[in-house]
Amino acid sequence: MPDTVVKPKTRTKTKVERPRLHKVILVNDDYTPREFVVTVLKGEFRMTDDQAYKVMLTAHQRGVCVVAVFTRDVAETKATRATDAGRAKGYPLLFTTEPEE
Repeated sequence: MPDTVVKPKTRTKTKVERPRLHKVILVNDDYTPREFVVTVLKGEFRMTDDQAYKVMLTAHQRGVCVVAVFTRDVAETKATRATDAGRAKGYPLLFTTEPEE
């Protein structure tokens, strides 16, 4: 009788993780007009007048404000487009991104 070795079959289950989220942060400056910041927030981040004004005011009072949270690619794209909109008008408007804890 031949020696038969039976190996148990192992199944590997792939675990899919959700992508890490990144915050888009508005950095306050003393030169960009408030109305322009509100316009950029409404256009790029699809905020209402009231939401955009509150975000702008929070950044003005505290120095920075989290605008929204997205996946990394979306956050970087929106921050770049919003910053570029300010640069196109000659303002030092700045949006940055950082990973969310």
